[in-house]
Amino acid sequence: MFRNRKPLVLASNSPRRSELLRSAGVFFEVRPGTVDEPDVPEGRLDPEAAAAFAQNCARLKAQSVSALQPSAWVLGADTIVMVGGRIFGKPSDGEGASQMLETLSNREHEVITGICLAFEGRICRLGSVATRVRFKLLSRGEIAAYVKTGEPLDKAGAYGIQGAGAFLVRSLEGSYTNVVGLPLTESIEWLMEENIIEPE
Repeated sequence: MFRNRKPLVLASNSPRRSELLRSAGVFFEVRPGTVDEPDVPEGRLDPEAAAAFAQNCARLKAQSVSALQPSAWVLGADTIVMVGGRIFGKPSDGEGASQMLETLSNREHEVITGICLAFEGRICRLGSVATRVRFKLLSRGEIAAYVKTGEPLDKAGAYGIQGAGAFLVRSLEGSYTNVVGLPLTESIEWLMEENIIEPE
């Protein structure tokens, strides 16, 4: 569907981000970022501060890889979940996942993905996309059964909308691919505007 005009590297080891880019016919190499992600801020945050945090995480990933891949464009991304002014990253264990899911039950939250495009260590594009998601009312049994699958443990907010976690979601407003882990529309637009890819 698209042809690469310039080399592209995805600075992420997320199989979901890779699958999304491949689904659009984009060719790229995978080189995960080597930096430690910043600690999630404590206390209540406004949406702008949460978006800035996600963007900063994406920037750090992209720049760390770009420094080692000077001839390639590098796309970095980082996804967080925000509810009640708090940021949820990935749970550390099953108990943490259960607590996150209990908090999200029967509530609306925002999924924010920061995205960054870098070249030769320079930040060329930096932004974020937010999607509103509402969960159904979850029973303790449903939460326990879902946590038992292991799916929540490597995902922001402790769920994967593209997997078994789809049953949790009552409604969604905005980009579905953003909730999966990469806002594909915006990412493809950036890659085309920078002449990294073109329709084939």
